[in-house]
Amino acid sequence: MTRKKKIYKKKGKVIKDLTRNIFKILNEDSNKYYNYKQIAAKLKVSDTDGKNQIIKKLAELTANKKIKEVDRGKYQINEDRKYHVGTLDATSNGNAYFICDDFEHDIFVPSVNLGKGLHNDTVKAYVYKKRRSNKLEADVVEIIERAKTEFVGVLQMNKNFGFVIPDSNRMYADIFISQSKLNGANDGDKVVAAMTDWPENSKNPFGKITQVLGRPGDHDTEIHSILLEYGLPYEFPAEVEKEASELPIEITNEEIAKRRDMRGDLTFTIDPKDAKDFDDALSFTKLENGNYEIGIHIADVSHYLQPKTILDDEAYDRATSVYLVDRVVPMLPEMLSNGVCSLRPNEEKLTFSAVFEINEKAQVINQWFGRTVTYSDKRFAYEEAQAIIENKNNIIPADVSLTGEAYEVDENIVEATLKLDELAKKMRKKRMKSGAISFDRVEVKFHLDENANPTGVFFKEAKDANKLIEEFMLLANKKVAEFVGLSAGRPSKKTFVYRVHDEPDVEKLASLQNIVSKFGYKINTETRQKTSDSLNKLLSDVHGKGEANMVETLAIRSMSKAEYTTQNIGHYGLAFDYYSHFTSPIRRYPDVMTHRLLQHYLDDGNSPKAEIYEEKCKHSSKMEELASKAERDSIKYMQVKYMQDHKDQEFEGVVSGVTEWGIYVEIKSNKCEGMVRIKDIKDDYYIFDEKQYAVIGQSTKNMIQLGDEVVVKVKHTDLERKHLDFNLISH
Repeated sequence: MTRKKKIYKKKGKVIKDLTRNIFKILNEDSNKYYNYKQIAAKLKVSDTDGKNQIIKKLAELTANKKIKEVDRGKYQINEDRKYHVGTLDATSNGNAYFICDDFEHDIFVPSVNLGKGLHNDTVKAYVYKKRRSNKLEADVVEIIERAKTEFVGVLQMNKNFGFVIPDSNRMYADIFISQSKLNGANDGDKVVAAMTDWPENSKNPFGKITQVLGRPGDHDTEIHSILLEYGLPYEFPAEVEKEASELPIEITNEEIAKRRDMRGDLTFTIDPKDAKDFDDALSFTKLENGNYEIGIHIADVSHYLQPKTILDDEAYDRATSVYLVDRVVPMLPEMLSNGVCSLRPNEEKLTFSAVFEINEKAQVINQWFGRTVTYSDKRFAYEEAQAIIENKNNIIPADVSLTGEAYEVDENIVEATLKLDELAKKMRKKRMKSGAISFDRVEVKFHLDENANPTGVFFKEAKDANKLIEEFMLLANKKVAEFVGLSAGRPSKKTFVYRVHDEPDVEKLASLQNIVSKFGYKINTETRQKTSDSLNKLLSDVHGKGEANMVETLAIRSMSKAEYTTQNIGHYGLAFDYYSHFTSPIRRYPDVMTHRLLQHYLDDGNSPKAEIYEEKCKHSSKMEELASKAERDSIKYMQVKYMQDHKDQEFEGVVSGVTEWGIYVEIKSNKCEGMVRIKDIKDDYYIFDEKQYAVIGQSTKNMIQLGDEVVVKVKHTDLERKHLDFNLISH
C-alpha cells in the first residue's frame, strides 16, 4: 500500500499546494460535495489556523468560479468550467505540457494544439478527455502573456529575407526577418531577434534583429548568448556605474559612533583562492567564562544601496550574481562588489553582524544583531585554512599559500581556526542528527588559458575549511530568521524574507528508489527522519563511485526546489524550522531585503505589507533559477569545447539516462555528458524499455541499462547547441 503524503506539518505554517490538493479531493468524485471539515480531515489538518487557511481558500476558489458552493458551506467542482489558465512547459520534440493548479498532474498538449503558445507562456486552455484513452489533453485557445519575446539564434539568409534559427530547442518556430529588419546582421551571425507579430495564417512569427552578437563559436559571442537567452545582462548601464562611482565611501566618526565598534576583535576571511568579493568575515574572542564570542560579519550593502535609487533598481532587477565558467556577472558594480563593500584585509569596513556567545558544546548562550564596524586582520584561501586544520601548526606549506611563499601565521589565528573547526563539526553533527540532507557534490571546474580555452578538467570538493564557513553562515541565517519569525516561542506575524524548502514529493522518491535499487541501494520513506537518514546513507555509499554524479543528480531532482517567500514552511534539506538568507548581500538581493527588514525591526518598526515583499521574493526566486540555468549552460558549453580536442580518444563512461531516441553517457574522468543515438548502435536493433530504464537489442536481447559502464568516443560536437554525440565502442 502506497504511503500517502502528509500535506500539513506544523501549527502556524502555511499549507503547501493547498489549491492543488483541494482540487484533487473534489475531482475524486465530481458529483460529491464537501465542507471545510471534510477537506481538513482528508488533508490531516486538525488545528484552527490550518482550518482557517482552508476556509479562506475555498472562498477564493468560489469567487473565481473554479468551484461552486452547492449549499451553505458545501463545495463541489465546477463542471461547467472547461477553460483553465496556466503555463506551458514546452519539450524539445515540439509538444508541451499545460501546468495548472486546477489539476493534480500536468496535461499533455500535442503540437497541433499549441495555438502559437511558447515555453513558459501564460495561456488559457480548453481541457478535455480523449475518447479512446480517457486521458486529459489541453488545447491552447488564448495567449494571455508571453514569457519572452526575444530569442538568441543564428541568422540564415535567403535572397531578400532571412530566418533566425533559435538556439533553444524549446523554441519550435524559426523567426522570419524581412530585409528592412536585419539591423546590419549578415548571414550566419549569432543575433538577438525580437518577435513583433505572428500573423494568423503564418507558420512562423515575424521579428526584427535587435542585436548582433558575433560569429557562432566565438567564445565571447557564445557566453553572451547564454546570458541573453535567459534575459540576463552582461554589462551595467552607464547611469548605474555613474551613481556607484559617486557614492560617499569614507567611513566617518559620526557613522562609527552609531555602530558597535569591533575593530579590535581578531577577524579574518576564508574564501576561494580566486575570489574578489568578500561578503563575510569571522571574529573570534575567548571569554573569561570559557565560552567563545564568535561574530559573523557581513558586508553592510544596505548602507550604500538605498531604496528608490537607480543602483537599487538595477540590483533588484538582476537579483543575483551569475557565476559562469570564465567570469562573474555581478549584481552590483565592481566599485561596490569588489571595492567598498568587500571585506578586504587590513581595511576598516561597515558591516552588519550576528554575534554569538557559544559554549564548548557548540550551543548558543547569547546572541546580538546589529550594525558594526570591523577590521579584517587576514585573508585566507580555503586551501590555507585547510592546511592549518590538517597540520595543526602555524606554518602554511608553500604550495597552498596565495603568494607561493611559506610564511608564518599568527598563533591566535591558528587557535581560532582550529576552535571554529571543532565547533563547526559539532554543529554539523547536530544538524545531520536532526534530519539535514548532506549534498556534498563534486563541482566540475576547468583550467583555462589566457583566451578562456579549457586546457583541463578538475573536480572541487568541499573540505573542512569550506564546511567551517558553511556552518557559521547557516547559524547566522537561522538565528536571524528565528529572531524575527519567533516571538516568545510562537510564530510572529512580522513580514520577513524566508528561504524555504518543502518536503520531497513521495512519488519522486518512489521513482528514485526504483532507479537506485538497480545499484543495490535502498531508501526508507516511512518517516521524515528515516527518509533523511536513508538519503544521507545513499549519498555516502555512492560517493566516489562511477554512478555517483547520476545518483546525486536524481536525488536532487526528487527534492522540492528551495525558494524565497514571506510564507514560512521551514527548510527541509537543512532541518531548520526558520531559515533566511542574510550572509551574501553582495551577490543576492534577498539578503539585502533581509538586512533592511532586520534593521527595521531592531528599530521597533511595524510590520510592512507582506504582498510587496512576496512579489520581490517571487522575482528573486525566478532570477535565481535563470542564473542557475545560465551557469549550467556555460559548463555544458565548456565541456563541449574541451571535448573538441579529444575526438580521437576513447573514454570510460556510465549510462546516465535512457530515452526512446538514445542513451546518455557521462564520462567518468571529466563528467562530460553526451548522447549515443539508438540508430548509431550497430550491433543490433535496439528498442527503449521504459520500465527497465534500458534499451534492448531485438535479436541478441542485449540490454544497455541505466548505470551500465560503457566505452565511448566523440562522434560530433555542437558548440552552439552545447551538445555532444558519442559513438558506442563497447558495452
